[in-house]
This record gives sequence, structure tokens and C-alpha cells, in this order.
Amino acid sequence: MTTGSILIVDDDRSMCELLETDLRLRGHSTQWCQSAKAALEIVLNRDVDVVLTDVRMPGTTGLQLCEELHRTRPDLAVVVMTAFGSMETAVSAMRAGAYDFITKPIELDLLALTIDRAVERQRMGQQIRLLSEQQSPQAFGELLGESPAMKALYEQLSRLANSDASVLITGESGTGKELVAKCIHQQSRRASKPFVAVNCASLSENLLESELFGHTRGAFTDARTDRKGLFLQAEGGTLLLDEMGDMPLAMQVKLLRALEENRIRPVGSDREIEFNVRLLSATHRDLETAVEEEKFREDLYYRINVIQLHLPPLRSRGNDVLMLAKHFVTRFANKVQRPIEGIDNAVAERLLAYSWPGNIRELRNVIERAVTLTRHNLLTVEDLPEKIRNHRASTVYIGGDDPTELVSMEEIERRYIAHVLKAVDNNQTQAARILGVDRKTLYRKLKSPDE
Repeated sequence: MTTGSILIVDDDRSMCELLETDLRLRGHSTQWCQSAKAALEIVLNRDVDVVLTDVRMPGTTGLQLCEELHRTRPDLAVVVMTAFGSMETAVSAMRAGAYDFITKPIELDLLALTIDRAVERQRMGQQIRLLSEQQSPQAFGELLGESPAMKALYEQLSRLANSDASVLITGESGTGKELVAKCIHQQSRRASKPFVAVNCASLSENLLESELFGHTRGAFTDARTDRKGLFLQAEGGTLLLDEMGDMPLAMQVKLLRALEENRIRPVGSDREIEFNVRLLSATHRDLETAVEEEKFREDLYYRINVIQLHLPPLRSRGNDVLMLAKHFVTRFANKVQRPIEGIDNAVAERLLAYSWPGNIRELRNVIERAVTLTRHNLLTVEDLPEKIRNHRASTVYIGGDDPTELVSMEEIERRYIAHVLKAVDNNQTQAARILGVDRKTLYRKLKSPDE
């Protein structure tokens, strides 16, 4: 629950006192008055998140108050309550700029839910305004974000600038691992030399060996000339081996030997060539588990994992979602030469509520699509894909369809662990980090009692 400052406006003193007592018990700070005139004075001089107003009051009505507040404080959420719950009154309230509408007699739990949503909407509006006013959001190179996780990443990156140590960059697909690798290169002493990247999952073992180490003329069919491999193309600079977790085992042996001796042998050659590169590796896979399952060489794992950087998923970066969305709106609006200024509040709500399984890559694609198709100067909900428009935040399932079902703490724990594993694509190292346990403890909890 998000708590806020609530102003209650009702000419009935007993109603004001009742609502004040209930809302204070729920953690909100409250004040009340008995006229629209007094309410306008309070809003002018004090911080208020939500105005909860009756419709029928002597003098200025609640609907007139709503219209005035919408004109002078369009950011303020107004909830209208009335005993005359006709559709005409509801429509009039919404036209006057009300955030929501509730009828008397008041159901306190329903009112509390409405107030919580209104406060959350107010907080979100403040966040969006701060982002729109912010000229230079915190960044590191081309990386953008101000969440605690990103600030911690920036601090780690700043310490890597003068090092040649091998770095393993981990994180879900779409979190920006290659962008981080480029940032490491650009901040290093090797910045004036080449940055070269290869996706290890996209090539067969033979092609990958030739790509990395090069080949001589006649080494295989179509090898019509000598060709430098990526290790030599990156000479003096940085080589990124992306999707390292998908490298074939036989190729891992050859790579380890090259790294240990600082020499490569081109395919078809009988001589070795020294190289000077900084090695960066990236993967979305859980290499520790792969080592245990003998799908990845332990000696190579420790060779490439001198320093590990873990990139947070977008869903755990809070308001960075809105900051990145604004950045992408500006980029793609300039690209298509359209005067699109940003996103409206409803879009911000959807973006923050969505879980972003595709991370930054998915957000970028969503914003590019919206900018391309929108008919407005602000992106609206109708510009979003249906799965985001209709997304509802999921909850952890701990019971059955029968509300009387009771389960043990062990069963609740088992289901929550399964929920976390699903969220991180079955990456046990990342799941253990989220759950606050070590991997051995997680492995033990995953074993069935019969094992």
C-alpha cells in the first residue's frame, strides 16, 4: 500500500470524522473541511495527494470543485462520493476531471482500495514530471538508469577502467550485455584500438574456430585466401565472446589453450601467433550449473570469470523503465521526424506494471512500434501492444482453487522457489541470489524428499 496525504471534503462533520479515522488507521495522513472554498485554500497552501469530495454541498458543489481543481491542479487525483449514484452523476464527475467515483453508503474497504490507487497514480505522475524535467539523467557511457542496481554497476565499471582482467558479463537476454562490454572497452586504455564481438551460439564448432583463430589458404573448401581471426583483428583492443555458454566443449578446450598461452594457431597453419587482447565474455546461461553438469569446462570458467558483472533484469529496475522509455521515444521520434513529446500517465502505469521478459530489447521494440504507429503527440495506451495494454501483475500462487485449502510452509516455499526459477529462466545462480540463499541450499531445497 502507498500512503499519502488525503483531503476529505464533506459538509457532514460526522462523515469527515469517520473517513478520517479509517484512512488514518490505514496509514494515510488526513485533513478535512466542510466546503469547496476551504478545500481550495488548503490545496493552495499544503501538500495534498488526493481530494475525496462529496458532490452535494452548500454553495460550490463537489463537481464544481472537481472542475476547478482539474483546471488549476491537473496532476491532483480527485475521488468523488455521493449518495446519488446515478450514471449521469458518474459521467458528470468524470467529465469534470475526477479520477474515480464512489457511492454512499461508503464501503470502507472499497474506498481504501480506490484511495490507494489514486495515491499511486499521483506518485507516478510526480515521477513522470521529474523525468521530463530532468535534463541529464545519471548515465555511464551509453548506459542509462538511476536505480540502485545500476548505480552499483556504474561503480563496478569505474573500477574496471584501468584493468586488463577478464570479465564475465551475466544477465538475462536483452539486458544490454554487449552494450556493457562496449562501455568497458570505451572506458579502458584500449579505447583507441578495435572492439570486436562474436556470437558463439550462431556458429558451428568448425566455423567458430576459423572465426576466432583465422585460417590459411586451402585449409578447407572455400578458403581461397589467408584470413585473420577475430583475436588478431582485435589486436591491442577488446574481444567479446557473446553467448559463451553455448560454445561447444571441444572448442572450449582450444580456447582455453589459446588464453593460457596467449597464442592462437590459424586453421590449417603449423605456426602459432601471439595476440594481445582483453577478453570479455557474456552469457544468459547459468555457467556454475553448466560446470556441475559437465556442460562447461571448470578451468575455462575460472579463466574467463576473473571479474563478474551481473546485469539486473528490467523488471527490477523500477523507474528506469520510464527513463529508458523517454530515451527511446526521443530517439525514434527523431528518426521518423515526428514531434512526439513523450508518454501519458496511463502508458507509464502499463510500462511499470509489465514484467518485461524481453528486458530492454523488448521495451525498445515496443516504443519504436508505438512511435511509428501513434496518431498523437503523446504515446497513449492504444499505441501499446495488446499484451501490455491488458497485462495484470501476477501473484505467487500458494493455494488451490478451493479457498479453504491450507498448505504447509514447505509447500509454500516450494511453490515460491518454482515461481522465482520460472521468472529467471531457470538460472539457479540468479534464483539463489534473489532468494538470499547459496546455491547448495537451493539445490537441496529442489531435491524431492525421496532423493
